[in-house]
Amino acid sequence: MGTSKVGTQPAWMVKRVIALVDCNAFYCSCERATQPALKSKPIVVLSNNDGCIIARSAEAKALGIPMGAPYFKVKDELRKLGVVVRSSNYPLYADLSNRVMTVLADMVPAIEVYSIDEAWADFSGLQGDPAVLGRQIRQRLLQWVGMPVGVGISTTKTLAKLANWAAKKWPATGGVVDLTSPERQEKLLRIAPVDEVWGIGRRLAVKLSTMNITTAWELAHYDAATLRKTFGVTVERTARELRGVSCLGFSDGPLPKQAICSSKMFGDKLKDLAPIREAMASYVTRAAEKLRSQQSLCGALQVSLQTQLHSPHLPRYANAMTVTLPFPTDDTRDLLGPALKALECIYRPGYAYSKCAILLLDLSQRGEVTPDLFAPPPRPGSDRLMKVIDTINLREGRGTVRLGLIPAAPDWAMRRDMKSQCFTTRWDELLTIRG
Repeated sequence: MGTSKVGTQPAWMVKRVIALVDCNAFYCSCERATQPALKSKPIVVLSNNDGCIIARSAEAKALGIPMGAPYFKVKDELRKLGVVVRSSNYPLYADLSNRVMTVLADMVPAIEVYSIDEAWADFSGLQGDPAVLGRQIRQRLLQWVGMPVGVGISTTKTLAKLANWAAKKWPATGGVVDLTSPERQEKLLRIAPVDEVWGIGRRLAVKLSTMNITTAWELAHYDAATLRKTFGVTVERTARELRGVSCLGFSDGPLPKQAICSSKMFGDKLKDLAPIREAMASYVTRAAEKLRSQQSLCGALQVSLQTQLHSPHLPRYANAMTVTLPFPTDDTRDLLGPALKALECIYRPGYAYSKCAILLLDLSQRGEVTPDLFAPPPRPGSDRLMKVIDTINLREGRGTVRLGLIPAAPDWAMRRDMKSQCFTTRWDELLTIRG
């Protein structure tokens, strides 16, 4: 199954065509991709600590199960309806996301990853019908990864996003909508509610309705100066994009994050400092991995600790402390020492803590900062050691090589009583086929 080749026209003559490829009910689809028995069954996926519903399959939506519903309130109803419930399985979701992006990147000149389940694809300069390529992408991702997707195609990002909405809303489209022609754009803009436009949402739609703007078409053709004065440049830019004027650039990759946070609610409330130190070491390790993955160094960090702030019957406490590091670093050990000292400073006995967090600040790219001549030198071989650890953990599974402070099965880990196997990221949980 081949793809079209880039034409020979000069860059300024090439018509810009952008597609948004969006996975359908991504978390639920990941569960189905690795567990074929779940096909056609209603599925919901829960948030951290099995708190509330964060993903629903089409079948679950049809049963009227609301998004965000606390699990403990709807548990009995889900059981009666025969809904399959899964705890969030982030290693599995991240791996399948990477597979989706890898397949997509092999079929088009460039992609821009927008989120774990969405990516922009650059169709500009490709010969042939864009809708045909959209169907090829959809078929290949379903066949190679087991991931159903919707594909929206147009001349701007905002129009492509709206086309993707139409591809998912109307099954007759086959999951692909080509909105590159002005006639098709007008037809969809006239029937699309304004709150379905990317970046508008329900709250802003209410304000727009007072100006008799209820559809995407009315927003696109409203006076740009009035929109800018009333709502700011973002809404004006959205209106221009709906008219086919490209205002949002295409990037081959996301910009490095300016801050990195790692935090999770504890599985059970913790009173002693020792298990909180273990949790902090785990979160620092994960934050450092993210830091190294984007080739950044950290110059400061913030440690925070809190009780359950919404439990009126328990004493409340929350505190945070920011520490400036002696030199920018991405070494887990150099980040952990100051983090644990800050944790000890803000810890107070007598409270039942529900969460701690690490926030890496003052990030810079390698080579951007001139070293301080009076700062202590970095650890010898730090870069090589961190690279080896990351390589092993990437190949064998996160936590294969870890700090001695972090237990293999901590008591404070978040509750995931209904988590499926990782299937693709752990050797001991590989998918097996019985004869």
